[in-house]
Order: sequence, then structure tokens, then C-alpha cells
Amino acid sequence: MTSIYAAADAQCRTEVRDGMRIDWDVPVRMEDGVVLRADVYRPVKDGKYPVLLSYGPYAKWLHFQDGYPYQWQKLEKHFPNILARSSNRYQNWELVDPEIWVPDGYVCVRVDSRGMGRSPGYLDPWSWREAEDFAICVDWAGVQAWSNGKVGLNGISYYGMNQWQVASLQPRHLAAICVWEGAADFYRDMGHHGGIACRFAETWFREAVVPRQHGKGANGYKSRINGEWISGPPTLSEEELASNRTDYGRDVLAHPLCDKYWKARMPDYSKINVPLLSAGNWGGVGLHPRGNTEGYVNAASTQKWLEMHGLDHFTHFYSDYGMALQKRFFGHFLKGENTGWDQQPRVQLQVRHPHETFVERAESEWPLARTRWTKAYLDPASRKLAAEVPEAPKTITYDALGDGLTFLLDPVEKETEITGPVAAKLFISSETADADVFLVLRAFAPDMREIVYQGSNDPHTPVGIGWLRASHRKLDAKLTLPYRPYHSHDEVQPLTPGKIYELDIEIWPTSIVLPEGYRLALSVRGRDYIYPGFEPGQANVAGRIYYGVGPFKHDLRGNRPVEVYGGKVTVHTGPDHPSHVLLPVIPAK
Repeated sequence: MTSIYAAADAQCRTEVRDGMRIDWDVPVRMEDGVVLRADVYRPVKDGKYPVLLSYGPYAKWLHFQDGYPYQWQKLEKHFPNILARSSNRYQNWELVDPEIWVPDGYVCVRVDSRGMGRSPGYLDPWSWREAEDFAICVDWAGVQAWSNGKVGLNGISYYGMNQWQVASLQPRHLAAICVWEGAADFYRDMGHHGGIACRFAETWFREAVVPRQHGKGANGYKSRINGEWISGPPTLSEEELASNRTDYGRDVLAHPLCDKYWKARMPDYSKINVPLLSAGNWGGVGLHPRGNTEGYVNAASTQKWLEMHGLDHFTHFYSDYGMALQKRFFGHFLKGENTGWDQQPRVQLQVRHPHETFVERAESEWPLARTRWTKAYLDPASRKLAAEVPEAPKTITYDALGDGLTFLLDPVEKETEITGPVAAKLFISSETADADVFLVLRAFAPDMREIVYQGSNDPHTPVGIGWLRASHRKLDAKLTLPYRPYHSHDEVQPLTPGKIYELDIEIWPTSIVLPEGYRLALSVRGRDYIYPGFEPGQANVAGRIYYGVGPFKHDLRGNRPVEVYGGKVTVHTGPDHPSHVLLPVIPAK
């Protein structure tokens, strides 16, 4: 078929296949002259349709099965009904399947971000340059002959995270956003948890981004979607490729404080005014759920909804449950259909029970207004979490880089739900000038077998996790809430060895229902959580060893030198030092 763009751009072509009209490599020119490449999947019949657009780095021509074979195999094995709905020829990691959306009257546009896949330019993830490109793409899509002028954004992870940024720029044709498991604060949610550098950024950039950079050409992947090079046409040398990209892992380490680098990447929630569906995962600690809840609470939009679920990072986006949410949301805001979305509860929770059981419940706000904020105090003598502050001052010491201490609640006498953000206040002293504190909220059965969950990445994820580098203890008084400390991370305040310091530590939002006889625990550690059932040499996940925190490890060489972070840490309790954890206990409606 002759391309409708052939006269203007030889790289672009159009064909009709699988009931869709597909425009490959459509040029979208940025104001600085760089031409990004987009694929447009649209109904064969001419008309004006609402648009679902994505902008990101994972190469629009790389098939899901080739880019993420482990995750694809999980879908094939555990969720065959998801893959039975289409031919799956156009499946792309973390994006909608056009074979499912185009027949429903949508145009699906996939844009390779600057420097990635088929789009040239300098690669700099989540930079404000990317956000501006994204905004231009939104308004470009809004004025095309096949567009009804309403553009929605949909996608998981990267394709959700950058939605917070572009919505802050308020492109004229942006009509609704669906942020599915999308972090928002790149410093606190990903780069430096509590001020402690996380390995994930370096691993992700090296393994998931660099191999798909524009210019890999014949040294990259060949697409099973259309048989062409996903990162072409040119094939550049490794030296040329390196000169066309930043080193994101290096950038993260080069900016240990929340400085201009990070602030330039943060969304302005006060300018996010479009309809918003924020869908988070309880088990995503280390990357996304904090952004989903913070974005929902702080976005200026008067039409916003929060949904929280479980299971793998990507499963529910494609499940019947997730698909129904997305189609009702976009049908309402992009097509003006009566989808019943006007009856959608502002907060929809898949409340988590042991053994991967979830019970759906509608709520009106987040955190829940009826929460009984309950303090459980650390008691070193009994190693329990007690209802009252210990009467006399007590201390307990652990190795600063070790497995630490665990404090247990008594078994619950009746079914008890804990859903919401969690916070801890610890009074500690250190033998050295700093200390990294890792907090783990854990659940145990009556036989003291730990109950873990299929997290978004790790199959043995605990109830909740929080982190804080003690020298980053400074709070932002304007943004701190009793149940969600907010650290400024703008200066380092070293410790005086032996002196007692008050630390307020955020534990990311969670949900767990404890059956009668079960108990909750708080572990205070000097390193990442390790699932007690983990054994070296056991099966890995997607080629990596995961032992409880997935890829979100804090073991970067040189970031925690023994002379600074080793030694001993002492936890202080008692009337003058009421170390405790604040739990969101939820009474029945």
C-alpha cells in the first residue's frame, strides 16, 4: 500500500493489517528540529477518534515477548485468558494492545522517546526535555485528521511516571491520564530511598535502556512486529552511542541530595488539573506505590480516583479487572460514553489478606478518614511492640550493617486490618558519624511462619518497607504529616558518636488483614530485608537473584563504607525516647 506520508518522509509508510490502519514511523517534529518517530494504530474507517498516547524508551517495535521473556512466560502460564483476547502481534511492554483498543474506536499512538528506538536525539531519562517533547506529541496528536481532539495517556511504570511530568505542563489537548504503577518523585521513590542510594537505577538503565538506544541498528533487536531493526535505521559505533546519552546510574550517584537535578524532574502537582486515575500496587515498594498515593492526594484535579491492587507489576494492567477500569475511565472522558464512571468510588482498594487473597472495597478518601492511628512502642526487654511506653529508659544495640532487631505485636484477638501509610519514630545513637536504618513491617502466622506476598517484582515481599539515612533526618515542616514524614534531603547532618537523635521514618503505604492469632512485627535493620526462606542458588527471577526486595537493593559499592556505616547502633526507648511505629488500623464500616 502506498504511504500517505511517502512524499514527505521516506521512512514512514502506511498499511492495513489485522483490522487496523497502521502508520509506521510517523515524523513528529520538536521545536528544536529533532524528529521523533511515532506509530499510529487507528480504525480503517476514516473518522475522528479519541487518542491513547504513550511516550517512552522501550522501543515501540520491540515485541513484549522478546524484550521481557520472563514476564511473557508468566502471562502464558498463569493468565492465558489475557493473551487469548488478540493475536498479540503488537504487544509492547507496559502498553495497551492496539488490537483490543482500536476496534473499540480509539487511536493508539506510540512514540519512541528522544534517543530511543526509532527516535534520534540525546538520551536523558525523565529530563524536562523529555517532558516538553511529550507535551508537543500530545498536542500534535490532538490536531491530526484522525483525532477528535481528546488525548488520553495510559501505560505502566515509565509510561506512567512521565505522565505526572507532562500533565504539569498542561498541553491543550490532554484530556485524561491513567498512571498505572507510576512513581512521581524520582529522588525519594527511586534514586535515594530515605537518602540511601538504590542500585535499581543503574541496573535498569544498563539492561533495559541502553540496548534499545537509537543507533544500535543492526547490532540491536529485529522486530517480530514488522521485521525491521527496532533501533535503526542507522548503525552507530559504541563511541557514537555513548556520546548520545547520559549515564543515568552515574547521574544518580552524582546527586546524593535532592538538588536542582532532581527538582527539575519533579512534577508540579498544583498544575495537574486533568481527570486522573492513579492505580498502584501494594507490593511495589522500592519504586511505584508512594508516587501513586502522593500523586493522587496532591494533584489539583477535582476529578481524580485512586485504585490499589496486588500481584505482579504488570498483571492487572492487562487483566479483565484492569481493562474494565481503563475502558470505563477513558470511555467516559474521551468518548463521552455512559460507562458508569460517574458512580466510581474515589478510592477503590483490593484489600490484601494472607495467601494472595484480595477483597475489593470502595472508599471515599486516602488515607481513610476512619483510620485509628495506633502507636505501638518498642520494648527492648520483651522485644515486643507494646501499647504503652516502657516505664523506664531502656536500650538495645545491633550491628549497624547487620540483620538488626525484630519487635513483635501480641497475636491479634480478632481479625485486624492495617491499611494506609505507616510511620515510625526511633531514637538512636551510633558509634560512627552516620547510620542507615532499614525498617521492615512483617506478618507472621500463629506458628511464626512469615507471611510474604507476590510483590510487583519479588515473590517474597514483606508487608512494608521504609528507609532513612540518619544524616538525612531533617524534615520539611510544611510537607510532613503525622503519618507520612517528608525529609528535605537538602543537606547532610552527620551524627556525633554516642549522641541520641530522633528519626522519623516513612514506611510506604500498605494493606494487610491479620486473621485471629496472627501478629505483626517491625524489624529494625542495617541492610536490606532478606526473606527467611531464601536460599542461595534457588531459582532466580528474570535472570536476577531476588531475596525479598526485588531489584531495589542498596548495596552499591562505595555508598556505605564500613568506617562510616559500620559499628553499632543503639535504639533508645522509655518516657523521654518513646520509639514507636504508627499503624493505620481500620475498623469495619
